[in-house]
Amino acid sequence: MNEKASTAGAASGTAKSHGLLAEYRTPGALIAASKRVRDAGYRHWDTYTPFPVHGIDRAMGIKMTGLPWIVLACGLLGCGTGIWLQWWTNAVDYAWIISGKPFWSLPANVPVIFELSVLFSATGALFGMLALNGLPHPSHPLDLSARFAGVTSDKFFLLIQSSDPRFDERETRALLQETEPAGMEELPEGPGLDDRLPAYWTYAMVILAVLALVPFGLIAKARAEKSSQPRLHAIGDMDWQPKFKAQRANLVFADHRAMRLPVEGTVARGELFDDDHFYRGKTSSGAWARTFPKQVEPSDELMQRGNQRFGIYCTPCHGQLGDGNGMITQRAQDIGQVWVPPTNIADERLHRQPVGQLFNTVSRGLRNMPAYGAQIEPMDRWAIVMYVRALQRSRHANLSDLPEADRASLK
Repeated sequence: MNEKASTAGAASGTAKSHGLLAEYRTPGALIAASKRVRDAGYRHWDTYTPFPVHGIDRAMGIKMTGLPWIVLACGLLGCGTGIWLQWWTNAVDYAWIISGKPFWSLPANVPVIFELSVLFSATGALFGMLALNGLPHPSHPLDLSARFAGVTSDKFFLLIQSSDPRFDERETRALLQETEPAGMEELPEGPGLDDRLPAYWTYAMVILAVLALVPFGLIAKARAEKSSQPRLHAIGDMDWQPKFKAQRANLVFADHRAMRLPVEGTVARGELFDDDHFYRGKTSSGAWARTFPKQVEPSDELMQRGNQRFGIYCTPCHGQLGDGNGMITQRAQDIGQVWVPPTNIADERLHRQPVGQLFNTVSRGLRNMPAYGAQIEPMDRWAIVMYVRALQRSRHANLSDLPEADRASLK
């Protein structure tokens, strides 16, 4: 029957038929028609919808695709490639001891293994889908159908191709008429249409594939040979810019040195300590300051901060009461070591010292006492001085310094 139809078409000069195209208005009608065509035994046919239709694959009798197996195989290949690549590079080709770590350890190499597994799986899914669907199709007879343009909005179509072994123009048309389509038309092959990839595209892809192997060949050649010339440096970035490196000569300057001395009076960023009162404990005349700087406002919080800092840095030697009987002093006495006890901060001499001088002692140290300027911030050093003054005041206090309620309790 197919041979007769083709012979009749050729004799009459009409275009060869590609198949019959039926249009449906609802997904339900398309599913019902697909079941009729499936049960009739047709194999070369397909449906087209503007959106995925649930159940259409079962109505068409489509079997489970083999794409998951392709993705699984590619994923396993990527996993194996990641394991082998890292094992060979780290444990065989370039075994290098790094902090005593093993040359090969699976947990350390999981990220690359995961990435290659995903990369190979995604590549296999893409190209496997294209191969199983016979894509790409540069052209198709459906491109010439004005009716088929509605498939992107609200129309549903079923196409039975004339290449199907069971295709007969009258019987197939009658079958589709029974499914009550909204419209039907015969789809011609169309002059000049070819669903095969153009030959020049095939040649271009083959040439590109061969050229892609050239860099790997050059890399293999460079690894196997020795040369007195430096490696190819394609991207110079800042390596080739005109510049003078450290400790190099530069004839532009009189001293012929590329490194320049900083301008006299230069101060590093963040180190402009121009407030002598706050940073050095001195007045503008150079004398020790007898008052706290304006930045230091007496408060309970600052006193507590001074107590805390004093406990951390001062009590090991001076003790909690500041009497010089700290843990270090007690340890020296226990082991019989010759030891000069720290000064008792309640000493009259220290009591008369200006606060600026006490700040300087904390900052720069004195005799056996180390300098704490590098460990303690200036504000914390002033807090320690404030706490020391409180300790001194407590050792030299009299009854009039106490509140009235506390005086009564002492009496």
